[in-house]
Amino acid sequence: MSEIYDESNGDTHGDGRHDAEGAYGHERTFAALPATHGRGFTQSWWGQAWLKALEDTALDLAQLKAGRRLARAGSVGAVSVRPGRITAVVQNRDGTAHRADVLLQQLSEDEWDRFLGMAVERAGHIAALLDREMPPHLVEDAAAAGVELLPGIGDLEPECDCDAWDHCGHTAALCYQVARLLDQDPFVLLLMRGRAERELLDELQVRSVAQTEAEGAPSEEAQEGVYADEAYAEGAILPPLPDLPPLPPEPGLPPTLDTETEPAPGLDVAALEFLAAQAAVEAHRMLAEALSSGHEQHPVDRELTPNEDAVRLAAAAPEAAVAERLAAAYGSGRDGLALAVRAWEYGGPSALSVLEEEWTPEAEALARARAALDGAWEEGERPRLRAARNRWTVVGSDVQLRHGADGRWWPYRKERGRWTPAGPAAHDPATALAVVTGAE
Repeated sequence: MSEIYDESNGDTHGDGRHDAEGAYGHERTFAALPATHGRGFTQSWWGQAWLKALEDTALDLAQLKAGRRLARAGSVGAVSVRPGRITAVVQNRDGTAHRADVLLQQLSEDEWDRFLGMAVERAGHIAALLDREMPPHLVEDAAAAGVELLPGIGDLEPECDCDAWDHCGHTAALCYQVARLLDQDPFVLLLMRGRAERELLDELQVRSVAQTEAEGAPSEEAQEGVYADEAYAEGAILPPLPDLPPLPPEPGLPPTLDTETEPAPGLDVAALEFLAAQAAVEAHRMLAEALSSGHEQHPVDRELTPNEDAVRLAAAAPEAAVAERLAAAYGSGRDGLALAVRAWEYGGPSALSVLEEEWTPEAEALARARAALDGAWEEGERPRLRAARNRWTVVGSDVQLRHGADGRWWPYRKERGRWTPAGPAAHDPATALAVVTGAE
């Protein structure tokens, strides 16, 4: 970040000048940023929230587009940030310049008191800020304390000497440029809300010391702690577990990414929205399973391989562009992926394994398979089968049984020269074969 002003001592450019607010430095000035092309203005979620407040407020989308163009072209001069206001001179393409200001309401003393109290209670929040991060839970905890850090609709109030009554291209360009500054340092936002970084950290330090002194040093026993299993063995009284949450009637809807903010290079917005929707569907399925009776008896799902996950996603019938990407990831083209999806719908990873893998049963497994085949039909009714590794093809027919590693039988039918899954698995080979022969 190319910052002209050093708020640690109030000295600009090393020439000894100080701001009117004293040593805390209640104004920071950032040098003009260079032109940028082919990338979004912000990568951080808080920077995107800042732009969303702008885009949800502005009434004229044409002015927003003009502002993006000016910001990308490097037409925004040095940006001054101080409590309640950001300022910059923005130059039009014809060379004319305008002073643009955007106002943001400062937090009250009471709001700052609540924010500081919340931050002291959670050391992770202070650590995140020092790392120039603003995690969502910090903003959520602040909101729970009645403090809104990020701007919302109508909070970014424009002022420009071009006399526009709403956000113009100049104030929009200023907001887009500030989003880039926020990416690098969330203390920029806190300064707009009324506290400089040094002042804020000093106040947090004072409160932390006071809280430690008030609480006193922990006892030796408290420092050592007690293992949970030991406490349970000694008959410790445990609080009752809360009731299980109800299952929502359907998966939640992820937020839309279709905004005026340009995505980062290489980011496929449609694919990301599809993945978010499928994550919600999968979470709903897992919750339903966890809430079902006897769920503790269910085997734990293993992690899917990249191929399996591509097929799982393709089974959700994505739009054509996303389906093409999944087919490329699967590696067998669209027809191969369609065949895999068909297998998946019959039995998930197990069915996909039977489609993709051919294996030779060991002697014991082969003996069990032959015994199952011998006992599945009455004498004289068993069809003639030709065995090849774990696959038994009905002689003179385009019908096949495949034996899975778990001992189940999977029906297959040859369609257009390819062996195609024809139904779910069965423990009895005759039942599995009936699925195919009964449909012929």
